[in-house]
Amino acid sequence: MAGKKIYVDEQAGNDTKTGLSVVDALASALRALELHGNDAANELLVRKAGEKDFKPIAASALKKVQKKYEADQKKLAAKAAKQAATADAAKAKEAEEARRLEEAKKIVLVEDKALPQAMKIKIGKATSSRDVRVTVSGWVHRLRVQGKDMMFVVLRDGTGFLQCVLTGRLCHTYHALTLSTESTIQVFGTIKKVPAGKNAPDGHEMIVDYWKVLGKAPSGDDAFTNKLNKDSNPDVLLDNRHLTIRGETASAVLKMRALVLQAFRAFYQSTGVTEVNPPLMVQTQVEGGSTLFSFKYYGEDAYLTQSSQLYLETVLPSIGDAYTISESFRAEKSHTRRHLSQYTHIEGELGFITFDDLLDHLEQMITFVLDYVFADELGKTLMAELNPDFQRPKTPFRRMKYVDAIAWLKEHKITKEDGTSYEFGDDIPEAPERRMTDTIGEPILLTRFPAEIKAFYMKRCGDDKRVTESVDVLMPGVGEIVGGSMRIADHDELIAAYHREGLDPAPYYWYTEQRKFGTCEHGGYGLGLERFLAWLLNRYTVRECCLYPRFMGRCTP
Repeated sequence: MAGKKIYVDEQAGNDTKTGLSVVDALASALRALELHGNDAANELLVRKAGEKDFKPIAASALKKVQKKYEADQKKLAAKAAKQAATADAAKAKEAEEARRLEEAKKIVLVEDKALPQAMKIKIGKATSSRDVRVTVSGWVHRLRVQGKDMMFVVLRDGTGFLQCVLTGRLCHTYHALTLSTESTIQVFGTIKKVPAGKNAPDGHEMIVDYWKVLGKAPSGDDAFTNKLNKDSNPDVLLDNRHLTIRGETASAVLKMRALVLQAFRAFYQSTGVTEVNPPLMVQTQVEGGSTLFSFKYYGEDAYLTQSSQLYLETVLPSIGDAYTISESFRAEKSHTRRHLSQYTHIEGELGFITFDDLLDHLEQMITFVLDYVFADELGKTLMAELNPDFQRPKTPFRRMKYVDAIAWLKEHKITKEDGTSYEFGDDIPEAPERRMTDTIGEPILLTRFPAEIKAFYMKRCGDDKRVTESVDVLMPGVGEIVGGSMRIADHDELIAAYHREGLDPAPYYWYTEQRKFGTCEHGGYGLGLERFLAWLLNRYTVRECCLYPRFMGRCTP
C-alpha cells in the first residue's frame, strides 16, 4: 500500500494543520509522526529555513525524530496504564466502601441493660458528674477518626463541649462510618478525667458504651463545612447566620450578651429602678423624622419607636425611677460598622436629680456591669476567650465639655473634609470623635452640647443658654455608647421647643401634661447594647453583637 507524502516547513509550517499538502505543511517532523504514525511507507518532505524546495528528510534526522517519537509513545502508554490502574483502584475502593457500608448496616448496637441506668445531664454539668454513667445529647462539633477502631467526637449542646471516645463495634456501624459534623446524637457512658499529657474540653472525656443518631446532617457537597468556613465572605455569613451562630465565637458573643443584660438588670434592681415595657408602635418622634420607619396602623400613620424615653418619663410619678430594655428602630441609610436599623436599647429615666447625679449614675452603672461580668465564672471565661487584653477603665471617668472637645480637635489639627476647623455649633462627626476618644484612650463623658444640634426635649444649662445639660459616653474603639440629658421640666419651655422644631404639640399631649400635673427635674439616657458589647468584647462591628442583625439592605434571615 502506497504511503503518504507529509510536508514539513520548518519556517512557515503550522502544527495545527494536516501536513498532507504544501499549503498545509506542518512545523515539525515530530508532529508529522504524531499525526500519521511511524510508517516506513510514508515520505517525509522537509523545507528548511531559507530553502526553496521540499526535500526528503535526512536519514540521521529521521532516526533522531523516530527515537523521540517512540520515547514519547512509551511515556503516553505508561501514563495511560497508570490512569487505568488508578481508575481501577478507585472503582475497587468504591466497591469495597460500598461493601463495607452494606456490612455495617448489619451491625446493630444494643444498650447493655446490665449497666447502671444513665443519668441525663447537660454538658455544663459534666465536671460534677464524673465517674458515673450518664447520657448526653448534642450536635457533633468536631469529628476525628483514628484507625478502624477509634473515633473522637466533640459534642456541643450550648452549655459546653464534651469529647466522646468511641471504640470497637461502636465505630463499625453504618451511622459511625457516615457520621458528619452538625449531626445530633445521644451518647451513653462514663466521664473520666483525661490522662496526664492529654487535652480535652474541661479536662475530661466520655468513654462511650452506647450511642445513637438523632438527626443526621448531610455530608459531601452539602456538608456544613462546605457551606461555611473561615474564608466565607460577610454576605455569605449573614445569609447563613442561622448556621454561623453555631460557631464557637458567635456562640460566646451571644452568651456574653445574655450575661451583660443580666448585669444591667442586676444594677437596676440594686438601685431601686423598676422595669417597664413601653409600646414599640408609636405616633410621635423622638430623634428626628428622617430616621423613622413608618407604616399604616389601621389606616393611621404610625412609626416604629426610635426610643422609649417619652414613655419612661410618664411613669416617674407612678413607679418612680424606671428603665426598659426594648428594641428601637432607626431608618439610617448607613453601612458603617457601628449602625443598626434595629438595636437593643437600654434606657433609664430618673426623677428629682441634677445633671451631676445623672453623670454619676452612668459611671456607676458601667462600673457595676463590668464588676458583675468579671465576678461571674462564665464571664471571666468568655472574656479570656473573646477579649483577653481588655483593660478595665479607671474611675472616675474623664469629663469633658463640648467646647473643650472643639479645642482639642483644633489643637491636634483635626479638620473637616474641606480643611476648615471645627467651630462651636458644629456637630462633631463619628470619625474625629472616635479619633479623639482613641487618642485619649479612656472613657469620656462628653457634656454640654449646643441646643441646636440636640433633641428638642433637652434642658438648657442655667449658666449658658446656648448649651444643654446633655452627655454622650464615648468609649475607645467604638465611640458613643450612651446618649443622655436632663429633660425640660417647664411646661412653657417645652411648648416653645415644639414650635422651634416645627413639631405639632397635639400628638404629644400625654407627654406635655407631665409638666402640667406636678413637674420635677429629671433626666435619662439610652445605651446601645450592641455598641457596649462591641467595646467590651473587641468586636469589629456591632453586627456581630446581636442575633440577626438588621441594617440597610439586610432584613433576612
